[in-house]
Amino acid sequence: MITKTRPDVARPSLLVKARRGNAEIVNVTPAFAGWKYVGFAAYRMAAGAFLDFGPQANELCIVVLEGTITVAAGGATWRDLGERRSVFEDRSPYAVYLPEGEPLRITAQTAAEIGIASAPGPGTGGARVIEPQQMKRSTRGVGANTRYVCDILPQSEPAAHLLVVEVRTPGGHSSSYPPHKHDTDDLPAESSLEETYYHRLDPAQGFAFQRVYTDDRSLDESLAVENHDVVMVPRGYHPVVVPYGYESYYLNVMAGPTREWHFRNDPAHEWMLKR
Repeated sequence: MITKTRPDVARPSLLVKARRGNAEIVNVTPAFAGWKYVGFAAYRMAAGAFLDFGPQANELCIVVLEGTITVAAGGATWRDLGERRSVFEDRSPYAVYLPEGEPLRITAQTAAEIGIASAPGPGTGGARVIEPQQMKRSTRGVGANTRYVCDILPQSEPAAHLLVVEVRTPGGHSSSYPPHKHDTDDLPAESSLEETYYHRLDPAQGFAFQRVYTDDRSLDESLAVENHDVVMVPRGYHPVVVPYGYESYYLNVMAGPTREWHFRNDPAHEWMLKR
């Protein structure tokens, strides 16, 4: 899943469009993104289908977005993982954390969708299932800035580099807002973390908008995202806005040299937090 990294590559766009008819929906590697840490892939699976992967040189976090799966790796097998029929259900997912090691097989017990986050390195904490009741759920923001957060693999849980979180945002609301960034190694004020956003929309024909920009506007890209698209955030602020009538879901994968999430708000918009 993850190929060797290479020096930064200028991408034509930060938007990675979904493959609508493929089992592999998206696959972002560090080499493709032109960065060092974050890998993300999403797959749709028919009941009974399976995915085989060779020995991994990365830590992985497999998130059961929809449906029920079995995961076999390192001599262990975990069955009946997954309860949600939709990412828009008001419940946490199942996930599996795997350090570097053995070959991996994922089998769909029902029709399923999965996300696989990865980062280079051996990982830490051992292979394990992360059950829904272990995940912290919270509400962020007020008014039309309200959104609902589930910490799947936060910095309080063992891993080498990966941080994984999912967010549901009601229609007509903003998210990842006020705009914030985490692209500077200046702990404890700010950490340097690459990030992917895997977007889902309900109803599925919907769209949302995401802007990625830096203070000096050397990067300033506004993107219309559709169901299953990925936005890569190598640096800069990255707010999301959802039109009325459509609910947004996104799965975030972050990783960097230090596994801590510290961010800086755009000072031009931070005033709204002081009202």
